[in-house]
Amino acid sequence: MTNVAEDDADPLAIILHRLLPLLLAAALSVKTFVSRWRLVHSNLLRLQSLLSGSSCCHPLFVCLVRSLVPELSGLLSLSRRCLDPSLPDGKLHLQSDLDIASSTLALRLHDLGLLLLHSTSASSAIVLPVPSPSASRADVVLFVRDAFARLQIGGLDLKLDALQSLQDLLNSGAAAAAEIVAGEGATTAAVLRLLDHPVLRDRAAALTASLAAASAASRRAVFDEGGLGPLLRLLDPSLAAPAAARDRAAAAVAAFAADPASAWGVAAYGGVPILVAACRGDGSVSPSARALAAAALRNLAAADDARAAMVEEGAVPTLADLVVSGTPDARRNAALCLLSLASAADDRIRSTLIQESALQRLLQSLVHDNSHNSSSSSSDQELQEIVLKAIQALSPHPACSRILRSSPQFFAQLADLVRRSGSVTAAALLGDLSPDDDAANRSLALCMSALVRMMESSKPPTAQETAARALARLLSVKSNRRELARDEKSVMRLVQMLDPRNEDVAKRFPVSVVLAMTAGGGSGARKRLTEAGACQALQKLAAGGSDGDVAAGARKALQRISGNRFRSLFSIGWSN
Repeated sequence: MTNVAEDDADPLAIILHRLLPLLLAAALSVKTFVSRWRLVHSNLLRLQSLLSGSSCCHPLFVCLVRSLVPELSGLLSLSRRCLDPSLPDGKLHLQSDLDIASSTLALRLHDLGLLLLHSTSASSAIVLPVPSPSASRADVVLFVRDAFARLQIGGLDLKLDALQSLQDLLNSGAAAAAEIVAGEGATTAAVLRLLDHPVLRDRAAALTASLAAASAASRRAVFDEGGLGPLLRLLDPSLAAPAAARDRAAAAVAAFAADPASAWGVAAYGGVPILVAACRGDGSVSPSARALAAAALRNLAAADDARAAMVEEGAVPTLADLVVSGTPDARRNAALCLLSLASAADDRIRSTLIQESALQRLLQSLVHDNSHNSSSSSSDQELQEIVLKAIQALSPHPACSRILRSSPQFFAQLADLVRRSGSVTAAALLGDLSPDDDAANRSLALCMSALVRMMESSKPPTAQETAARALARLLSVKSNRRELARDEKSVMRLVQMLDPRNEDVAKRFPVSVVLAMTAGGGSGARKRLTEAGACQALQKLAAGGSDGDVAAGARKALQRISGNRFRSLFSIGWSN
């Protein structure tokens, strides 16, 4: 009786000493569905072997053995029905029940084999400790496989622990951890299946996002296992999802969009309208998720089809609003996306940007940043540059050009940016556009000294040419020529740049500025240049040894400067 009592209390004993002997005998006795029962008999023998040779006390093992008791009891009852010559419930019904029972037994065998092979035999630990960054690859593989076993056959708590353990592994920076997790393809698939679980999806989304962002290999594994679709559903504002899971999904989708190998899939899975809706936000999308959605759109905008889809889905006004109302990251990403759209060789998209107020929002952002940042941070200056480049990309469009030329405030902002931060993009716009208002043209003289200094800069490579072109346009106004001539420091800088020994500045740029200064017949600029020694430098450039265009420009500038002086001397001689 003692043994019976122990058997009743021990599921493993019940299986080994009661159920399996009866089932093994019955499986050989049944004459109906013989081939199916032979397969069952084979699996029962394997089960007996696994259980008899196991000393595992792992919590999962106990749960699995306990669940086997009612399933094996049901299989025993089914064998008795098959032994009945009358075949109760009919042959087809019995066959269906036997197939289900056989599949369940095979699944339990798979789970048991997986547990005994990959789980730890340490009975005291619920989870293996997270390997340190210096752990061997073998230790990390063992840890990942143990976590996978828990994801497969563990209860809810163990699944939560397994997900957190894998997340901790990735966060710890263990060597090649993401690649190892991704390399265990079944592990990635098991995690992705949990994205639809009401309790587990938050941690599953966090782990998936980490895998997507960790490396190209792990991102590819998630993509190949079909992880993008569930992540997009989590991000979709029209579907209910926890805020944390939505944030994680946004991070993962942004990582996919940044990778050319998977970016096409974001659009192909219908991601553009979801990302636009996430950028728009409706209270269920956090500011960080909006910023990440804008980043994803920014990367997708490199493709023609994606750009067309964005315009069709109403991305332009959404991104335009985000430029002025979002977080710093959201504003930056939205501005970059608008820049990409504006840079496309498609006048229809540019027209849409202008018609749907993107240009106005960009100008508004520029004014806002300048008025609130007397000493801008590097991130503020970066955003200003992005906004300026987006405006510059739109500026060739006739409608945009008209709007910009009629805005004295815009040109004042450009001049201020040139003076305050040395913005090459602002200087380029000054070289491309002229305000319609004469007073606005005169007010731009305040930035000419900064443009002269920019001509001395070798970085970026376009700085010298851009500054010279902007100066040439500003010097087309007579009052600006007088203003620059009065600036002794700027005149001296120009003359020093003309010196052939100064190899840091391409000579065609200062020569073009001197030509612009001496145009129009005024004598003030000529006098200042002569006093500063410009004639000697120009003579050396005109004498040869330099580019033909430079020599020709130097001779022309020298003629303008010296010709006026010779005419003055000639008139004095005649008067005597």
